[in-house]
Amino acid sequence: METNGRSTATDAEIGAAVPSTVDADSTRRTVNGVELHVVTAGDRSDPLLVLLHGFPEYWYEWRSQIAPLVDAGYRVLVPDQRGYNRSEKPDGVRAYRTAELARDIVALIATEGRDAAHVVGHDWGGIVAWDLACRFPGAVDRLAVVNAPHPTAYRRQLLSNLEQLRRSWYVPCFQLPWLPEFACRYDEYRLLERALRETAPPGTFSETALARYRRAWSRDHALTAMLNWYRAAARYPPNPPIDRVAAPTLVVWGEDDTTLVPALAVDSAAFCAECRLEMLRGVSHWVPHEEPDRLSGLLLEHFDAGSLPVARSR
Repeated sequence: METNGRSTATDAEIGAAVPSTVDADSTRRTVNGVELHVVTAGDRSDPLLVLLHGFPEYWYEWRSQIAPLVDAGYRVLVPDQRGYNRSEKPDGVRAYRTAELARDIVALIATEGRDAAHVVGHDWGGIVAWDLACRFPGAVDRLAVVNAPHPTAYRRQLLSNLEQLRRSWYVPCFQLPWLPEFACRYDEYRLLERALRETAPPGTFSETALARYRRAWSRDHALTAMLNWYRAAARYPPNPPIDRVAAPTLVVWGEDDTTLVPALAVDSAAFCAECRLEMLRGVSHWVPHEEPDRLSGLLLEHFDAGSLPVARSR
């Protein structure tokens, strides 16, 4: 179910983030039992493309990709995923199981009257995209993942690679009750801000962007909901019925990622029937911010290569 659900503040943020040449709207979609805030842009008859953000971001992460994708002839949906920013924040850890997050996207695609879409995910959005492609292969036309490991590849690296185990130190910390929320909220969200600033080249995240992120983090129950993604992954590990990805896949990887070893990109690509792997030397985890034009170009090459039909309508 779709409703406009507009607010002056949301419209102003979209207007400031997305070029005026693109007609982008703030909508609310009820999917899989939760209400998501979704930014939409492009003609409804164009091929559908869904962009999934990661932690600790929200739809705003993809602001630089929306216009190029719409201008190239795509209908673009960019949700705040469940628990984030303006989307609903259900109680309890179980509500954030990866399978439920993937079901959200299947239902989101259905709100457009489609059975499938091109799907792009970064960080946690990439984890959801991998799970979606494995659990609901018919829902993904072509897949693109940016600095997010295939879950089986990640488990294998954790068991065999001490460096990846060291880099994942924060994941066990996030399993604790209330303390991670306190640490993230302390001193105006300094820890989360540093997680962005200090793992990317200077200037990657502007003061304007950081102010917007702080506002998203400060929403009621947002921090707990965001952290519950990590807690649910530990308590209810993703276990899709298959780990082989049938959809043609693009993996883009910033080699200077401080939390994920580059070997994960290669290992993840091996789970795809058809994959293009792009390793970006000198680029951090935050590819959509650091190399927005380069990423948009890679995405368009990948999606245009398919020459797929506009949509499989219901």
